[in-house]
Amino acid sequence: MWYIGFPIPNSDFMNRIVNQLVFSALCCLFFISCQNSSLNKKVEVNVINSLPPKVGYEVYSKYCFTCHQADGSGVPGMHPPLGPGSWVGKDPKELVAIMMKGLNGKVEVNGEVYKNFMPSQAQLADEEIANVLSYIRSSFGNNFDPVKVELVKKVRSGK
Repeated sequence: MWYIGFPIPNSDFMNRIVNQLVFSALCCLFFISCQNSSLNKKVEVNVINSLPPKVGYEVYSKYCFTCHQADGSGVPGMHPPLGPGSWVGKDPKELVAIMMKGLNGKVEVNGEVYKNFMPSQAQLADEEIANVLSYIRSSFGNNFDPVKVELVKKVRSGK
């Protein structure tokens, strides 16, 4: 039998092709439905302020990523790294102050001098600053306590 100039293969062959297409389509639908449901989940922060692993990543990717890089390694001679040995492990109050006021002048981290300017990020909400600093303090090889929103509020108010 011919269909538009091509022979129609036997029915066993067609059944296998149709079964493979149906299986592939179902796999795609399953994959897409899993992706969509994971996008709709909300991240919850429990009462004692222990943040889930990636809270603050969105703020980091929007405001910090360009200078400090995806892996927190910074840019040699320009922007310091955020890993072990950096200021990340110091008093969180200092980190909040840097986020609020920015930083200018020479900074030495792990024996290397950095001379570039960091702009103030005071436009960020207190929760965003706490979350991004907590993210940094728990990423890039760091294992420090999270920064609490109450501390950010205190630093912002000047107390």
